[in-house]
Amino acid sequence: QVQLVESGGGLVQPGGSLRLSCAVSGRSISLNAMAWYRQAPGKQRELAGRITSGGSTDYADSVKGRFTISRDNVKNTVYLQMNSLKPEDTAVYYCKMERSVWTLDYWGQGTQVTVSS
Repeated sequence: QVQLVESGGGLVQPGGSLRLSCAVSGRSISLNAMAWYRQAPGKQRELAGRITSGGSTDYADSVKGRFTISRDNVKNTVYLQMNSLKPEDTAVYYCKMERSVWTLDYWGQGTQVTVSS
């Protein structure tokens, strides 16, 4: 019974910051790569950032230098620090735990981020 629960979303002004959290229960994340995806209205879901079990990170070009993904294996939680937010960052943000190629990944329900003045 694995669950991923995102939190920290909300309404923020352009240039502001938010920190999203993804709390995982039912399974340790320590050996898994984790990722944040986002889906804006009318667009397909896209990868925002990814972090491996060893701490290596990758980001979409659109968020490089502004977003930082991190993990706390003790708390079993993944974070997405979002700075200098832009209206185009408005989307539902989803957390994903990667699993074996023969097993489906785990996804959270998403948290809404709205950047608007």
